[in-house]
Amino acid sequence: MGGRTVESDEEDCSVEAYEEDQRPRRRDGDEDMEDRDNSDDEEEEGQDEYERDDFIVDDTDEEEEEERVSDDERRKKKRKKKSEPAKLEEDEIRMLEENNGCIKHRNKLKRLRKAGSESEMDGPSGFSGVDRAGKKATAEEKLEYSLFGDQDQPLEDVLEEDQQSEDDEVGEDYIDDEMAGFIVDDDEEIGGNGQVVRSKKLKRKPLRQAVGISSSALQDAHDIFGDVDELLAQRKQDLQSDPANSGKLSGNMLEDEFEPAILADKYMTPKDDQIRATDVPERIQLSEELTDDPRRDNTRIEEESVWIHSQLIGDGCLSFFGNERVNREINQEDIANVLTMLHVNKFEIPFIATYRKESCPSLLKDHDANEHENEDGTKIIRWHKLLWAVQTLDRNWLLLQKRKNALKAYYEKRFDDEKQRIDDGLSNRQLCYSIIELLKDAKSEKEVEDVDAKFNLHFPPGEVRDFKRPKRKTLYSICRKAGLWEVANQFGRSAEQLGHHLTLTRIPEAGELDGMKGSPEEVAANFTSAIFETPQDVLRGARHMAAVEISCEPVVRKHIRSIFMNKAVVSTSPTPEGNLIKDSFHQLSSVKWLRNKPLNKFVDAQWLLIQKAEEEKLLKVTVRLPEDVEEELMSEARENYLSDCVSKSAQMWDEQRKMILDNAFFSLLLPSMEKEARFMLTANAKNWLRMEYGKQFWNKISVAPWKKKDADTHLDQESELRVMACCWGPGKPATTFVMLDSSGELVDVLYAGYVSSRSQGAAEQQRKKDDQQRVLKFMTDHQPHLVCLGASNLNCKQLKDDIYEVIFRIIEDHPRDVNQQMDNFSIFYCDEFVPRLYENSWVSSDQLPGQSGIVKRAVALGRYLQNPLAMVATLCGPGKEILSWKLHPLERFLTPDDKYEIIEQAMMDATSQIGFDVNLAASHEWHFSTLQFVPGLGPRKASALQRELVRQGSILSRKELVNPLGRKVFMNASGFLRVRRSGAIAATTDVIDLLEDTRIHPESYALAKNLAKDVYAEDAPSREANDGMDMDNDDQQEMAIEHVRERPQMLKALDIDEWMRSIPEEFNKRETLLDIKRELLCGFSDWRTPYAEPIPDEEFWMLCGETEDSISDQRIVQVTVRNIQENRIICTFDSGLKAIVTEDNYPDGAESLQLKEGDVLTGKIKNVNKNRFLVYLTCKASDMRTKPFSPSNQDPYYHEQPDMMTSKNEKDKADKQKQIVKKYFKPRMIVHPNFQNLTAEEAMQLLSEKEPGDKVIRPSSRGPSFLTLTLKFSDGVYAHKEIIESGKDQKDMTSLLRLGKTLTIDGETFEDLDEVIDRYVDPLVYYLKSMLSHRKFRKGLKSEVDDMARAEKAENPRRIVYCFGMSHEHPGTFILSYIRSTNPHHEYLRLNPRGFRFRKRDFDSIDRLVSYFQKHIDRPPPDAGPSGRNVAAMVPMKNSA
Repeated sequence: MGGRTVESDEEDCSVEAYEEDQRPRRRDGDEDMEDRDNSDDEEEEGQDEYERDDFIVDDTDEEEEEERVSDDERRKKKRKKKSEPAKLEEDEIRMLEENNGCIKHRNKLKRLRKAGSESEMDGPSGFSGVDRAGKKATAEEKLEYSLFGDQDQPLEDVLEEDQQSEDDEVGEDYIDDEMAGFIVDDDEEIGGNGQVVRSKKLKRKPLRQAVGISSSALQDAHDIFGDVDELLAQRKQDLQSDPANSGKLSGNMLEDEFEPAILADKYMTPKDDQIRATDVPERIQLSEELTDDPRRDNTRIEEESVWIHSQLIGDGCLSFFGNERVNREINQEDIANVLTMLHVNKFEIPFIATYRKESCPSLLKDHDANEHENEDGTKIIRWHKLLWAVQTLDRNWLLLQKRKNALKAYYEKRFDDEKQRIDDGLSNRQLCYSIIELLKDAKSEKEVEDVDAKFNLHFPPGEVRDFKRPKRKTLYSICRKAGLWEVANQFGRSAEQLGHHLTLTRIPEAGELDGMKGSPEEVAANFTSAIFETPQDVLRGARHMAAVEISCEPVVRKHIRSIFMNKAVVSTSPTPEGNLIKDSFHQLSSVKWLRNKPLNKFVDAQWLLIQKAEEEKLLKVTVRLPEDVEEELMSEARENYLSDCVSKSAQMWDEQRKMILDNAFFSLLLPSMEKEARFMLTANAKNWLRMEYGKQFWNKISVAPWKKKDADTHLDQESELRVMACCWGPGKPATTFVMLDSSGELVDVLYAGYVSSRSQGAAEQQRKKDDQQRVLKFMTDHQPHLVCLGASNLNCKQLKDDIYEVIFRIIEDHPRDVNQQMDNFSIFYCDEFVPRLYENSWVSSDQLPGQSGIVKRAVALGRYLQNPLAMVATLCGPGKEILSWKLHPLERFLTPDDKYEIIEQAMMDATSQIGFDVNLAASHEWHFSTLQFVPGLGPRKASALQRELVRQGSILSRKELVNPLGRKVFMNASGFLRVRRSGAIAATTDVIDLLEDTRIHPESYALAKNLAKDVYAEDAPSREANDGMDMDNDDQQEMAIEHVRERPQMLKALDIDEWMRSIPEEFNKRETLLDIKRELLCGFSDWRTPYAEPIPDEEFWMLCGETEDSISDQRIVQVTVRNIQENRIICTFDSGLKAIVTEDNYPDGAESLQLKEGDVLTGKIKNVNKNRFLVYLTCKASDMRTKPFSPSNQDPYYHEQPDMMTSKNEKDKADKQKQIVKKYFKPRMIVHPNFQNLTAEEAMQLLSEKEPGDKVIRPSSRGPSFLTLTLKFSDGVYAHKEIIESGKDQKDMTSLLRLGKTLTIDGETFEDLDEVIDRYVDPLVYYLKSMLSHRKFRKGLKSEVDDMARAEKAENPRRIVYCFGMSHEHPGTFILSYIRSTNPHHEYLRLNPRGFRFRKRDFDSIDRLVSYFQKHIDRPPPDAGPSGRNVAAMVPMKNSA
């Protein structure tokens, strides 16, 4: 055999060992010859392999004859290979030596090599030693394509060349890999031109995807390579710059390498590229994609502006402002101007609000005239709600028109198909035209739905082949196919005529209901069929058709809708489950009993709470018309639908018409209107909630950076702010300090885990001193202006004190090291919510790679003080972490899209009024976060501009951004981009025009310069230096602007109205000129609310982690017992806040003595001491039952009706409990005069008519091994004592039902029930009756006994008054009440067979007990109440069973 020897798998080990020892150095010449021989041999043997496994089917007969091998020869070859496992001839060994040892898997690679080598025959560098027929080449190309895909793709070539060197180094270890069978070795072959050609490595198609980034490995790639955005952008740039990637493939390279979700998140899809390249604001492009780019003319704009105007000032279904007072004096022309600027000029809302004020003055007025000005007259930042409302309504209008156009096209196409299918085209044509006219006049989604419902009723979907929709066999369609429409038409007026009568839009001619011949049954008899067998069935079907047509008639529905929405009322009542909610602070408590509340009175989110409670089956909600309105509506309908004739047949037809109206209104129309009313209430409530959520967000982002109290208000001061931020750590991680420079960049980090340690150990104290010394050095070295401390929990209080201690040591021990800027040093708490969101976001890993989570949190804490808007915008990236910011207690009812829409509007308004510092962001990346909210931009265009700015490093003029942005985008964005000396050019001498750092738009630069020139000219004549000055020179105009800013008095005194007379009329824009004047005085002055340090109340809420909804007076809460002291109980909330229960507020009875550390205690808040971080609770049953006062803002439609419902619920619950007890009750086989087979309820009912001391023994609910003794103490007071039975055969049911051999009570053993009565029950009864007959015993509840004692004390003020009473809460115990001065005190004593147990002593008579008490009254009782064991002796079970 002239070819290579192919080793079997069994020979791998021996060959591998041999190759490892005999591996020679390769030479290029020998390698060429070897490859040539190997190619010939492999050609022959490879073909055998193809035929042997039928992998390739040859379609050429000639080739089949040349390469066919008989079955005998193949079997001989196979046996020969198996018989020579380890023998290699010299020439074969030499071949192995001259190759690089990759021969042992030739049998695995043969097919792939065959496909690979022969597929390149026809190429310029392919192997051409064997002439092949065209058919053969085509078959192999198909094989190659099925294995490897397109070989001509340059990306694979690049990847294979990169991997080539790695394959040479891997050696035999790599060959053993399973994937080795899919990779062809590097072989040198002789090309058609006689030159040595190295064939490319070929891979399976699936392997190509390994070079991309999968979603599961995205985090790992992020950690290894850094920012994924940069990776994607760089890869795309490399692919585009490579000339080999030109053509069809280059556009799909990123899509092939990366998952679509990653490209979409990073805005790297072709659609994103198109948005970036289009010179239209990004958000306008996205909006037009949703609504279609509207063709605008004056007529359409006028129509839309009328609709928007009616929505804004009317009482329509859509409310944008809730109960807020809205400016009703909105000019429709202003709305039309805004629509023109939005769609024709492509201006965004912030641009319109800033630079086109003259075009929409009524939309810029707030309901509060002073809202946009401070007390000193300076402007404050504004949220332009009305303009955003116009844009939202514009989108709704366009979507409505889009749907109307689509439905119109569908109706026309459907009608054309109907004409071909049905001969009667006239009536259908008129019906279709009328429906299209109704669609044209529809002004809301509901009206469009009404029209569509009517069309689908008369032209049901599914009947035409071209319009395939799910077929629904309704009763109406069945009646219609049965021909009952002829009967329905004889009822008189059609649904459309009834609608016109009701609305008085068009009155049909009189007498149209006359002429009815025959009774309804006679007419219906002519239409009976197999489905409708009787005339009554026919009439029933015809009535249904008429009722459905009335309910689907748009005119009728519009009329009923207007009445329903104006007159309908909502009533609520609790279900049995909802009635169990007794907490008056529960959200449901304010809506449990609403009675007849009109729909238009729901102005907040109250309906969302009602809807949620109804879903949870806690409330029953009814939305209906009042009875009088309903009667009036039906009367009006009957008046217009019934006949005026008095004949017998006419009356019979009128009866049919009445049934039609009842069915149409009560079964179809009014239930449909109820659904619409619910939808409207939900929409209005969510709109109100969106505005409230937006207000909270606006208050957060409209805060200025922190400034020193004595600092100038000029914006440059904030660039000097150095912040030290601190986050408390429990140890892992440790408390962390970070230092930020004036640009918010991280300078230094310090971990000080023991700085606030409270341990008194020597080692811990030394570590604390060391950490304090390190903090001292940290602050001395960096000299921060302030320290912000994250208020994460109550431990931060101690940490703040420790930091103050360090500061005092700096001032005392190192006064020379204290910078003058630290004189007014500040340290205060900051909320950690936003920093924690930043800590867990991906953007923090991009900006602070390698830093721990607590460091990221501390950095965000400091940056929020330096630039609140930029810090919030950082969380508005693709992950939208900002949506997790809890701003409103009801925000859970809003979808993420709802919240982000309002966030985006607020961020755009804030960014446009604050400005974006271009050069500062170019030097400090985290400042780029607000760039996407600059008008005209968006996340896609902002990312492209960011790369351009980083590449340039800095710019000196806004005009440099015209080319990167495009003219339309530049027009929107340029006025909000600040170009000033900051960032990398802060220390340079480059000249920047002063107007570049103002809110003056470049289109108004000439106007601003003329204004400054005129002001300067008025002041110039007084100084000789300005004589002969050319004011048209740019330098001189710049000097004029500088002069105006340095000497602002002249500009302040300028009267704009008077100056406007001296300029052309086209520039007479008063609002714009006032803004120019303001900006010339001080460019980009900060209009935001000054940062205010938290007040004590705010500190309390931040540190304790609670809210006013969770901790407030009279609220019932649960706390954990931590320490039980002599006169108080120390508890804590889950947040760590301390709560105290004083002695006067202990639980009634024995509960206080049953408590131990770790128990959960329920109490009511009496007072919250925010200064001391303490909450005082009461656990008295009387206080817990006391109903708190009703709030002053209670709903006026709230009318509670609890008595009837409560009694009914309690009765139902008691009956249910009785049924359960009876179901599981097991009678016992016991015979005794005091034993009866009764339940607990029946036993108490039996003893209710008997005297105190009577008893009954009954079966226990715990099972057949227990009995229960029920003893009557007083009227309504029964004690239940458990008796344990022993000595039973647990396997014998009869034995279980009989009495046990021994009985046990309180550890004492009795032989039978007689002994129990004699030794246990009779002594109890004796002592019970002695107590009841004692002269100091008082009947009544505890409070009533106290009142008697107080009355006796008032008569005998010098005596210590005492008396006995019965404990109704714990039957079996008595209360000793006494008054020494004013307040009654209570001690408990229990009854047992030995007498009375008092202060851990037994007394066989009451007199002895009283004597002991009088002698030891000054000695404090050992317990504050009866022990748990004593109470349990008489009250083993809380529930009677």
